[in-house]
Amino acid sequence: MRLIVFICLLFSSGVSVAQTTSINNFIIKESLLKNSKIAIIAADSLENPIEAINGTYTFSVSGFTQQLVFNNGVAILPLPIDKSTFVYVKHTNDNGTHSKLLYVYKKDGDLNPITISRIFFIIIPLVIVLLAFAFKKFIYLAVIIFLIFFFFSYSNGLNISTYFETIFDYLKNLV
Repeated sequence: MRLIVFICLLFSSGVSVAQTTSINNFIIKESLLKNSKIAIIAADSLENPIEAINGTYTFSVSGFTQQLVFNNGVAILPLPIDKSTFVYVKHTNDNGTHSKLLYVYKKDGDLNPITISRIFFIIIPLVIVLLAFAFKKFIYLAVIIFLIFFFFSYSNGLNISTYFETIFDYLKNLV
């Protein structure tokens, strides 16, 4: 009987440890090696790094599934970044989907990841559509602005499916 209780306690403590090692937030920075790669750092809700994260976790990086190996809370994406681009990083676990959209600005070999608030992807098109409905002469200008917006996004690695995926993930996390 004591053996059964001991085994149950052992399994229950293992389950609690497994729950604390999940990644629910992350920070994206340039790799310390300055090799045109970005690092994903596991963090808590206050953006403080969690160094206890070790092991392999599955991330989706701009639509490609990557198995990232975390050591002391840090993983390096294997592919270098050649030019400024949008990067959409998503991680799904038992607690839900955690994602970030970044614009990685590359200048003189240095990477500067800028987190983009996904609310802008909802507000900007809505404002343009509302202005187009309010002012009939603005329709042609609104179409031109939409084309420029989508061309800039597409030429920098943000295709239309990723655009809508970021919006839906954002709205799903609000609910």
